Amino acid sequence: MPLMQIKSSVASPDKAQVESLLKNLSAKLAQHLGKPESYVMTAFESDVPMTFAGTTDPVCYLEIKSIGTMSSSQTKSMSKDFCQVISEALGVPTGRIYIEFSDAKGSMWGWNSGTFG
Repeated sequence: MPLMQIKSSVASPDKAQVESLLKNLSAKLAQHLGKPESYVMTAFESDVPMTFAGTTDPVCYLEIKSIGTMSSSQTKSMSKDFCQVISEALGVPTGRIYIEFSDAKGSMWGWNSGTFG
């Protein structure tokens, strides 16, 4: 059930660019976590009023949640990879991107009328 939510202050790219970005990130997230992409969800929200370091310059916030434990080597690798992808796709400098990684218990995530735990 890996989930990646992206919120950014940038204006929304065209639909095809957003879909391409989400599909790319979905495949990468599955690969980084060693989980089937059939369980990965990605979401993108643009035009979010945001500040970082006291300015409204382009900024991006990602949340990555997964059942189980993400190791520090996984989160470091994902941070490098996803910051680069987001920066190239949206024009947000990597120093203005925050990523929150969260481990979840299977019993705390519902799906298909049940839970993962």
